Amino acid sequence: MSYNDLIQIGIYVIVLLLCVKPLGAYMARIYEGRPAGLNVWLMPLEKWLYRLCGVKPEEGMSWKTYACAVMMFNILGILIVYAIQRLQAFLPLNPTGMTAVSPDSSFNTAISFATNTNWQGYSGESTMSYLTQMLALAKQNFSSAATGMVVLVALIRGFVQKQMNTIGNFWVDMVRTILYILLPSALVLALLLVSQGVPQTFAPSAKAALLQDAKDSNGKLVTQQDLALGPVASQVAIKQLGTNGGGYYNTNSAHPYENPTPLSNFLEMLAILLIPAALCYTFGYMVRDHRQGWALLAAMLVIFIPCLLFVTHIEQRGNPLIGKLGVDQNATDFQSGGNMEGKEARFGIVSSTIWAVATTSASNGSVNSMHDSYMPLGGMIPMWLIQLGEVIFGGVGSGLYGMIGFVIVAVFIAGLMIGRTPEYLGKKIEAFEMKMASLVAFIPHLFILIPTAIAVLTAAGKAGISNPGPHGFSEILYAFSSCCGNNGSAFAGINANTPFYNISLGVAMFFCRYWLIIPILAIAGSLSAKKIVPTTQGTLPTHTPLFVFFLATVVLIVGALAFFPALALGPIVEHLMLPSN
Repeated sequence: MSYNDLIQIGIYVIVLLLCVKPLGAYMARIYEGRPAGLNVWLMPLEKWLYRLCGVKPEEGMSWKTYACAVMMFNILGILIVYAIQRLQAFLPLNPTGMTAVSPDSSFNTAISFATNTNWQGYSGESTMSYLTQMLALAKQNFSSAATGMVVLVALIRGFVQKQMNTIGNFWVDMVRTILYILLPSALVLALLLVSQGVPQTFAPSAKAALLQDAKDSNGKLVTQQDLALGPVASQVAIKQLGTNGGGYYNTNSAHPYENPTPLSNFLEMLAILLIPAALCYTFGYMVRDHRQGWALLAAMLVIFIPCLLFVTHIEQRGNPLIGKLGVDQNATDFQSGGNMEGKEARFGIVSSTIWAVATTSASNGSVNSMHDSYMPLGGMIPMWLIQLGEVIFGGVGSGLYGMIGFVIVAVFIAGLMIGRTPEYLGKKIEAFEMKMASLVAFIPHLFILIPTAIAVLTAAGKAGISNPGPHGFSEILYAFSSCCGNNGSAFAGINANTPFYNISLGVAMFFCRYWLIIPILAIAGSLSAKKIVPTTQGTLPTHTPLFVFFLATVVLIVGALAFFPALALGPIVEHLMLPSN
């Protein structure tokens, strides 16, 4: 690994950390209803929305009522997105005459965008109309991201409040999240992307004459190419900021229209982790102990940075099979070197690996390179980061509440070690909280490993594999890991746009999203009703380097022990087979 590699990684991490405190403090003030700049100007609009919808902002909700509101809102979103896809041939803003999306693909996509997964088994530019991209998909990018953030805020209130039966008002939290956080930030990023050349238009596809005539699959002469345009920048902005990841184009942010310049690439990479990292500071701010937020962020970085360095090192070494052919894979002034298969020459190795590790640490799933073409161990790390539960930053809101679930497990284990009832932020962690946290930790394992086993044992599952042997197994394992982790990226060699995968992956996305949200809200309700216990000398400090290391170890052990056998059958054995090929 060269100094240039380390400098690029260092700049990315430093800029990210510099944004954490100001953005985190701003979000905390928004959720607490305190003056924060924009809310002073937009408060009349906020109040008008409450009157329009009949919402009484001063009324709190119990955790069960809050959970019902979350579920009703998201199920309604699923139904609307499904209907728009099925009816898009009859709806406006369809200049290229896109036909209706198939029932199974519509089902998968509707759940995918509602759950913040944004798994795409289709090519966006040739499947979805402008209206579908904006009204269905981009709208869900906002609401699914906001859902994760409001659940986190409800959980934070559980720690802050004492002996209360409410955890906030879902509708108020949702309006504030979208109006004051997601919309303004997406607008700024969209304008920056437009300045870099990302399209934002309702014009139909542009035409470009081919330098040499060709024939299509039916033998018909082709003399020009259609260049798909559309409202791209607005969707790219929220897909990155909301850790959604669903691209306007099939090749996502590897497409030159979605990501045309080095600056657009850096801004989009930064946006992936911007809100998840800043929410750690929001957490510390709202619980009135900044050290707690920094400790959680440190635990994430303890895992993130070594993974990033490892993947960069593996990909920079290159492919030994290509090396045997006498191909020079060394980095020079004229080439980036390394394993460049599936990567954009304009981004090189480091910008590709930073994106790959960031997008799978978060539940983003957007890509600027193809993970399927990474070296076996280089591709294993992004898959493994998803399998950890996407708590190393994770999705906006969902990553941090997942990490807090691991914190509960960690303090419970520590309490057992010293024979003391575990506490976190002044609230006793008892049997109910531990049971709910166990569901958060282990439900994804159930919906990853069992469906993967079914897929490799059935003809319908194996039909989607484009590569035989361990890599084909890795493609299936990655698909279910990605959907259960609400990530959306893929080892793209798999053909997942089939009824089998559309339905099975859709079911996995649904349960792995909402079966985690409901236990988290149950924990919030239970903690909110408890009194705050004074800190004593026997209280476990949860802001020290020792606890950071202990928390990271718990996360790694749970992930490593559960998935090591499956990884051994896929990327690990593929790596061991390389020298013999």
